[in-house]
Amino acid sequence: MPILPCFPYLKEIHFPGKRNKGYNFPVFLFMSFQFVNRFRNMASDEMIKVVGDRFCVPYTMELLVKKKIQSFSNSHYDVFDTTGNILLQVNGGIWNLQKKRVMKDPAGLPVVTLREKEWQMHEGESRHCLCSVKRSGGFNIKSNLDVHLASPYKDAACDFRVTGSLASLSIKVRRGNSIIAEVTHSYTWGSYKGKECFKIKVYPEVDYAFIVALLVIIHENDNA
Repeated sequence: MPILPCFPYLKEIHFPGKRNKGYNFPVFLFMSFQFVNRFRNMASDEMIKVVGDRFCVPYTMELLVKKKIQSFSNSHYDVFDTTGNILLQVNGGIWNLQKKRVMKDPAGLPVVTLREKEWQMHEGESRHCLCSVKRSGGFNIKSNLDVHLASPYKDAACDFRVTGSLASLSIKVRRGNSIIAEVTHSYTWGSYKGKECFKIKVYPEVDYAFIVALLVIIHENDNA
């Protein structure tokens, strides 16, 4: 009996059948340990993309985010890699009745729009919702946020969770029990002038544009 190629860890073993006049009975031996190890490796290498797969890289990303208030009605975020190349920019008004932030790539093309209607991420400048972000448990705790990916099926469980706060100088983004990104924030004299600096560590194959968008939402919540 042939073994399907999609099951490389199944082996066929024939035992002579004593009671059936020499007929062979196929017995499949399941190589459980090898299969489990391979499954774990596949799970660990899974790409986590929300905004887009072009923002997922196979190595840990170290990002520097600089935020400044350009005027009484506008704030601006610049996102750099470790070599100083600008990767993303986020702009938006501060005093809008409905807060809106637009993230753009270095070419100035819209990547995602953040709207404060339960804080939603929309693809580019469209109304196509990627995910929604809200406070955990319905309590007035700004630091813990639940992220739900857009889906026609309503599920009480969140897809991602943000814990910590800028006030505690540490933020972690989790998927289940795994940390997929970390943010640190240091207060300086510039913080009192509207200039702030954040460091982000994004783990391999995680959408860094999504993580930056979460940082912007966290900052807006902490300053609401």
